[in-house]
Amino acid sequence: MNDIDVGKKISEFRKSKDLSMKQLSGLTNVTPSMLSQIERGLANPSLNTLKSIAKALDIPLFTLFTIDANTDDLVVRSNRRKKITFAENNDFSYELLSPDLSGAIEFVLMKLTPGSQSSDELMSHDGEEVAYVLSGTVDIHIENSVITLEKGDSIKLVPHMKHRWKNDYGEETQVVFAITPPSF
Repeated sequence: MNDIDVGKKISEFRKSKDLSMKQLSGLTNVTPSMLSQIERGLANPSLNTLKSIAKALDIPLFTLFTIDANTDDLVVRSNRRKKITFAENNDFSYELLSPDLSGAIEFVLMKLTPGSQSSDELMSHDGEEVAYVLSGTVDIHIENSVITLEKGDSIKLVPHMKHRWKNDYGEETQVVFAITPPSF
């Protein structure tokens, strides 16, 4: 579990507002010495003291207790995606749009060139899947039926539903899908 450094957050907010400790002290009636100890993690302020500091910094009190997400871990740059390519001539590929598989859902971009398919046989997985066709046209073979999807169409696949994607059309097809739980 991540520890929350309230003092560090107070220091960051104070500095972002160009306030000295003496100025913040004047707004909160907390001595500069106490503020310094709080910011360095050497003192445990009371809830009333934290309320006073939050009010002076013009931030909600709860902001001091939230864990900051590292945005570098949340962003997947298009040139840094994890990619799996199938077939000898790269006819079919998956690109992981999620940063990793640690969450409850994953997003994947599937690309199918004309004449390619996701597998030779119908496949299934444990997760629920929702797919959205970004570009092109694609057939999805489900059990004993074939459904044609075009740009802008979407489909939901329930767990264990056997299916296969096939592009029998003249242009590349791109499909974004979400799967929960992750199974990529």
